[in-house]
Amino acid sequence: MDPGAGDGAPPLFAEGPADVLLQRLELTVRRRLDGLLQGDHLGLVPGSGSEAGDSRTYHPGDDVRRMDWPVTARVQVPHVRETIADRELETWAVVDLSASLDFGTALCQKRDLAIAGLAAVSHLTVRGGNRLGAVVTTGERVDRYPAASGRLAADRLLRKVVATPRAEGGRRGDLAAALESLRRPPRRRGMVVVISDFLGDSDWERPLRGLAGRHELLAIEVIDPRELELPDVGLLTVVDPESGQTLEVPTGNAEFRARFAAGAAAQRQAIAAALRRAGAGHLQLRTDRDWLMDVVRFVADRRRAGSGGASR
Repeated sequence: MDPGAGDGAPPLFAEGPADVLLQRLELTVRRRLDGLLQGDHLGLVPGSGSEAGDSRTYHPGDDVRRMDWPVTARVQVPHVRETIADRELETWAVVDLSASLDFGTALCQKRDLAIAGLAAVSHLTVRGGNRLGAVVTTGERVDRYPAASGRLAADRLLRKVVATPRAEGGRRGDLAAALESLRRPPRRRGMVVVISDFLGDSDWERPLRGLAGRHELLAIEVIDPRELELPDVGLLTVVDPESGQTLEVPTGNAEFRARFAAGAAAQRQAIAAALRRAGAGHLQLRTDRDWLMDVVRFVADRRRAGSGGASR
């Protein structure tokens, strides 16, 4: 399969030189996303900013905390004060590359999709002096890359993430510890993007909610279709890469497949609810879909909504 050849797949980083594949990925991302970067919004979660702008007439639904009382009193018509988005943004990406990401049954592995999501975040945020840093966790190691500005720094970060060794089986990633590392010591206010499949324990919710008090949050959930439903292929032996547990799965049993699909749907609903409680925007990327179209729809919806922050 030719990576990025119109099938919606990201590059398969295990099958070629990282520099060449990252260059191809960058060209694809630029071609598809550049049109979304026009106007005042500077990133995936642009934020409302803190610099005072012009006043305008109040409309139902406007934040009453932005009421411009002096202008309202002068003209006897309710007005709100608009704000200008900050021109420099520090973005931190927490990238989960634990063993459960080394799996994929469609166009790519989830690991490839996670790196592609990071590339999109990089392209949408590293402009005008904005800085990008990353914390990469595999369960065996945690790599921290300081926030730096500029396209060359972002490209170096992506190459280092691609070169991260794959975790051995039987080791569960510690997403909660990676998130906690961004809270202590506190980082400057900015944006935090979490890229993971969010499987396993949900102990990541508390540190994520803690980050919401200081940063805008975006969660990119990486999914493979076989995690949502099972095909009818008879008796199947499966291994949990993060616990090492082996199970015999009777996929020929329609009732079992239905129970699995219901359990998987409930799990994904619980993840989505936890992300909402944390105040994070939620973007799903699937290995069987055009991932860039999902990014385009997400960003376009944010721009149309004009919320300037995560859905709460």
